[in-house]
Amino acid sequence: MRITKSMTLGAAAIAAALVLSGCSDSGAGTEPEVDESVEFEAGTTMAELNEAGSITIGTKFDQPLFGLQGLDGEPVGFDVEIGKIIAAELGIAPEDIDWVETVSANREPFIQDGQVDMVVATYTINDTRKEVIDFAGPYYEAGQDLLVLEGNPEGIEGAEYFEENPDAAVCTVTGSTSLANIQEYTSNVLQAETYSACLEPLRRGEVVAVTTDNVILAGLADQNEGEFEVVGNPFTAEPYGIGIEKGDDAFRTFINDVLEEAYEDGRWAEAWEATAGSVLETPEPPAVDRY
Repeated sequence: MRITKSMTLGAAAIAAALVLSGCSDSGAGTEPEVDESVEFEAGTTMAELNEAGSITIGTKFDQPLFGLQGLDGEPVGFDVEIGKIIAAELGIAPEDIDWVETVSANREPFIQDGQVDMVVATYTINDTRKEVIDFAGPYYEAGQDLLVLEGNPEGIEGAEYFEENPDAAVCTVTGSTSLANIQEYTSNVLQAETYSACLEPLRRGEVVAVTTDNVILAGLADQNEGEFEVVGNPFTAEPYGIGIEKGDDAFRTFINDVLEEAYEDGRWAEAWEATAGSVLETPEPPAVDRY
């Protein structure tokens, strides 16, 4: 009989784990060239942002390789570089980007409430989210995997382990697709606000694994060398998209155009190699979905 648990990390534990996530300046890419002569049709989001000369972008602050807060307080990583590329095509310089931390549970509300202009935050495109926001992209496709202690002492080969061992707990983030995916295998899930907050429970043996997208796990393993390893058996496909306000078709088309141009002219590959490419091989960029 499967044990049912609903657990949430307390604020103190989360804060402590966030400290352990570190604040490295590594992962900063080359600043993109800003198009200062660009013009847009009046009334569009692009025109409004260009006229304002600034943009607010939501991203993760605790995701090594993709979005990690640096020593200067600014985030660095692949998601950050993608945000900079889009801003540059709006005529907005990197120093005029207002970065807002978005965790998995608040990404849709931040977009809906207008707290951010867009979200670039390891944000998986799915039909449920598309009911309330729109996505440009994808600009990368990840896959959900498992992070375990170095040496994999439990011998975990994949998500099926949790069906066979219902007493074993796994940690992931509240409000994430990773939570919904792992719950197909087990209900014994420790929920945290951030993935870095899952590391201490794994160290203490309160859980046997952390689960989310393989690139996020690779970043956590890289940042904590010698402590953890990725199982390397993805069990989902996770297309990362850029979240924007529902119904803003012109803005979505603009971002998709920018992404395709960045694929062609090498800016996408340059952004990857300056950040996630320090750990992972450079993949082929996915085709954007102009739904």
